[in-house]
Amino acid sequence: MENRKKVAFYTLGCKLNFSETSTIARNFKDEGFDRVDFEEVADIYVINTCSVTENADKQFKQIVKKAMKLNDKAFVAAVGCYAQLKPEELASVDGVDLVLGATEKFKITDYINDLSKNDMGEVHSCEIEEADFYVGSYSIGDRTRAFLKVQDGCDYKCTYCTIPLARGISRSDTMENVMKNAKEISERGIKEIVLTGVNIGDYGKGEFGNKKHEHTFYELVQALDKVDGIERLRISSIEPNLLKNETIDFVSQSRTFVPHFHIPLQSGSNAVLKKMKRRYLRELYSDRVAKIREVMPHACIGVDVIVGFPGETDELFLETYNFLNELEISYLHVFTYSERDNTEAAEMEEVVPANVRAKRSKMLRGLSVKKRRAFYESQIGSDRTVLFEGENKEGYIHGFTENYVKVKTPWNPELVNTLHHVNLTKIDEDGSVRIEFLNVLV
Repeated sequence: MENRKKVAFYTLGCKLNFSETSTIARNFKDEGFDRVDFEEVADIYVINTCSVTENADKQFKQIVKKAMKLNDKAFVAAVGCYAQLKPEELASVDGVDLVLGATEKFKITDYINDLSKNDMGEVHSCEIEEADFYVGSYSIGDRTRAFLKVQDGCDYKCTYCTIPLARGISRSDTMENVMKNAKEISERGIKEIVLTGVNIGDYGKGEFGNKKHEHTFYELVQALDKVDGIERLRISSIEPNLLKNETIDFVSQSRTFVPHFHIPLQSGSNAVLKKMKRRYLRELYSDRVAKIREVMPHACIGVDVIVGFPGETDELFLETYNFLNELEISYLHVFTYSERDNTEAAEMEEVVPANVRAKRSKMLRGLSVKKRRAFYESQIGSDRTVLFEGENKEGYIHGFTENYVKVKTPWNPELVNTLHHVNLTKIDEDGSVRIEFLNVLV
């Protein structure tokens, strides 16, 4: 038996990165590699990078160090967004042998001819204009849910964001391929698919390599609803201006799409939204929330928000705080603004001091805790369906309802990856919800 090479992966950043890591891992498997855990000794370590937050940059160096500790002769490759934006910077990190940008990452096995260490990382990154073809992917993070990529890149020019520079123009998978991937996932016994992309509401653009929209996001949702074997479909993050009434109405009646929306807001102040070059004002955002609440009063609505953007005065921050406080949403993801090279916002004046950014972030995180608690309280006494996860955490198994309430019950391995009708009874001291099983199997 020949000695098969081992490869390990580490993924930073978003769900989209996780789906792409899985696809790259399958390519390695096809080439005769065995995948092992990142904590184990491997011949190759592949790090899929992210450029969205300041921390992702620092984390990269620590992860390389960790790989080198496990095996100082291992071949280390960096791929992904940060690798596209700052290839030379990554290549100069001690231990890095190969850096692949946006178009090359899916061809990584072509670049790994000999696994000898390089004195300096070799860089293969394209001009981002060349990132105009689409590579479909999906990930199976655990046995319970999969992330299915349907779209990549973005044509929006938000002033704080490097994603168009890191991932290129907006382009989509073909409807046919999305359906094929969804069927493959369902055949593996996975109960939930999370749709992911950079700007998934833009789905359909660039499906055949041009700018025409052959299909819309709404048509994609309708088609996926018919895939046999998938119990649940979840829309990850969708821009408020691209979340149309027809989609909301369809989800409210859907067989598989769950009542959970994650809609980036970024600021509750119109003045700041304009400086960010977002494509809507807060009034449109309120309308989206009101529409969802009208047809799905029990829906979970998550919000992305950025604090400390240049020019965000105390008054403008309070506009955001008060707007969110009054809005019927369920939780927040709070991001502290950090300057990124080659973005318009990095050149703006009226920079908000770091300590003020931190204080505002803390205020909104506190508001998020309050919102989530209120949302959970509103669900107590209701009957829901729970999909249980696979981990034993201190004697409990956790799961999520269709509307994204986290529940817990004493550990029972037979519950893993099964759906059950339950009644939500009370909120536990750790913030998750206790349940009673209803005698109906799904």
